[in-house]
Amino acid sequence: MLFNVKDVGDFLANKQFIDTVIVPLVQIDLTEQGIKQSSSASDYLLNLTNFIEHQFKGRIMLMPPVTYLTGVDQSGAVMLFEQQLQAAGFKHVFFMTSNHALTTLQQTHNIIWLPSIPLESMDATVKNKILEDQLAQVIPVFSAKWSQA
Repeated sequence: MLFNVKDVGDFLANKQFIDTVIVPLVQIDLTEQGIKQSSSASDYLLNLTNFIEHQFKGRIMLMPPVTYLTGVDQSGAVMLFEQQLQAAGFKHVFFMTSNHALTTLQQTHNIIWLPSIPLESMDATVKNKILEDQLAQVIPVFSAKWSQA
């Protein structure tokens, strides 16, 4: 489910079945050296989270990406976002990122870090295979949390 009017309406009608939310955390680096890599990482993360949402439609809500500038501490924002999402009824809140620095928050939050893979030069078949491989790495993380509930 996406964060749009139709899917949110479905979420409200079926809240008990949609217990998981994914929040993409996208780092923006606007320096001349970092902007291309930053945009590539953003493209990868948004493609991957959309792919995951499509595979788990009806179980997962995908939030719009939370963007932040390089060097800005995200610990407070992640904590606040997680509290608000739990208050809205989500049992499982996952943050996905390509920014390795956010792995320091894994002790207190469900941060899934995957290094970005440049998808922009790949044809659709190769891109889809890469996303399937990445999904296979994420499924055990979701399954472990779902089995704890």
